[in-house]
Amino acid sequence: MKPNLKFVLTAVLIAAAAFVAFYSWQSDPDQTIVLQPANLATVQQGRENYSEHCASCHGVNLEGQPNWRQRDQDGYLPAPPHDASGHTWHHSDGQLFALTKIGLGAMLGNKNFKTRMPAYKDVLTDDQIIAVLSYIKSTWPADIRARHNQINAAQRQ
Repeated sequence: MKPNLKFVLTAVLIAAAAFVAFYSWQSDPDQTIVLQPANLATVQQGRENYSEHCASCHGVNLEGQPNWRQRDQDGYLPAPPHDASGHTWHHSDGQLFALTKIGLGAMLGNKNFKTRMPAYKDVLTDDQIIAVLSYIKSTWPADIRARHNQINAAQRQ
């Protein structure tokens, strides 16, 4: 198999596995994760935690790193933006929470998955993770928040 075709097939398989994981993963069935972008105290706490733990990679203004859709020379994807131009809002509250808490590799069941995104389960509490994600969501335009709410509603059905 040609090296380029092998790379493309590997990328497609990883993307497919990520898609399946994101859309089939459920958080604790007794706990529904709901972001709170209208809660000013939660958003303020989230802004502070984002600044301390996330902004160095995802950008002070949630802009992400350049060329975030292309793997770097070491095979890692740069940090994506969390503003409306990124794909964060394409995932439900529960999926975003799990990704932040346990990491993409754990969600995929692949401890060797190449990512620079750390798991925050030993760094931030669940409430702090929800606050960070609530802050991020609070910055999205109303139409993007509405679409994200539709994704959440579909996920909870």
